[in-house]
Amino acid sequence: MTQIKTVAVLGAGTMGHGIAHAAIAGGYLTRMYDVDDAAVGKGTAAIEVILRKTLELGKGTAADAEAMRQRLTPTSTLRDALQDADFVIEAAPEKIDLKLALFAQIEQLAPAGAVIASNTSALSITELAGSLKVPSRVAGMHFFNPVHRMKLVEIVQALESSTGTLAAIEEVARAMGKETVLVRESPGFITTRVNASIGNEAFYMLMEGVASARDIDKALKLGLNHPMGPFELVDLVGLDTRLSILEYLHRSLGEKYRPCPLLAQYVKAGRLGRKVGRGVYDY
Repeated sequence: MTQIKTVAVLGAGTMGHGIAHAAIAGGYLTRMYDVDDAAVGKGTAAIEVILRKTLELGKGTAADAEAMRQRLTPTSTLRDALQDADFVIEAAPEKIDLKLALFAQIEQLAPAGAVIASNTSALSITELAGSLKVPSRVAGMHFFNPVHRMKLVEIVQALESSTGTLAAIEEVARAMGKETVLVRESPGFITTRVNASIGNEAFYMLMEGVASARDIDKALKLGLNHPMGPFELVDLVGLDTRLSILEYLHRSLGEKYRPCPLLAQYVKAGRLGRKVGRGVYDY
């Protein structure tokens, strides 16, 4: 297996910049790409906030932070991001057509031996891999938000993922300080499937007037020891993202994943969560 030195992270949004931070913290030369300079700048600024907070908490030194900055190359040119990359992490929005188009560009611009990992939380890794000439070099690498705090990475084995590909993803995840679980591809993997069910049921309870959002959140935190309530979590993840995942699970796995009408209504109203200042709660 080729030694991994350079990682390309495709996406500088909430997940992308978090993954890029994990890569530079893991010692990798990292190229963080997004479609325009504004998105790249926003992602770079978010990484700077993480570095600064880490220093304030006494969990690193100024020299460590500067070394990480030096390992990061932000870019809005995909060719520059992928050139000579040993390892590619796709962190584009959860739209299969968008990801397939990006995979076509990865195949064209990245080295033929580069391992390709997708951060999708629910979409088919096998379908993404099947769009390439060598599907064995693709597997899932599902991070959790916020990446710099969450320890888990789900490694998702697609139909033709090679043992070398899975080992490379394990190596990178470990260097980033993450723990891993191996999942055979199934819609929603482990965590997304369970979380989507809990969150959807919480919305049904809210719609039916069983309890307030705050009391439902409080009950799951104090009674089931969840670190966040389902509404706090969906506001962090994004209601539109959760709705998209539930729609996919509904199509793939059946009626028990039918999205709650109240969730769909919130999305139509533009209540998408923290990223717009209003979701289930106001921010």
